[in-house]
Amino acid sequence: QVQLVESGGGLVQAGGSLRLSCAASGRTSTIYAMGWFRQAPGKERTFVAAIRWSGVTTYYANFVKGRFTISRDNAKNTVYLQINSLTPEDTAVYYCAVRQSGMESYDYWGQGTQVTVSS
Repeated sequence: QVQLVESGGGLVQAGGSLRLSCAASGRTSTIYAMGWFRQAPGKERTFVAAIRWSGVTTYYANFVKGRFTISRDNAKNTVYLQINSLTPEDTAVYYCAVRQSGMESYDYWGQGTQVTVSS
């Protein structure tokens, strides 16, 4: 199993920035990719960004529009999500997740970190 712990959320004014972190532990050798998802109040959870655990391949949702940057530190088993130019529409619980090698879906999820953007 892989355990994930997110941090870095909080209350921020519109236009501000946040960096979310997600630390993985456990069977990290099985990680193929890590992703960030978010769930706004009353809405379904949606994909935000993902990064392969090796190499430089990243993926972003269309709505990101250059404001989000995903990165990783393999030595720390940690993935980051830098969010700039925050808007109230970015208010959501942000979750990180792990996709294991040989798997098609994200099977391990963190508990989420709340991001609230005030106007």
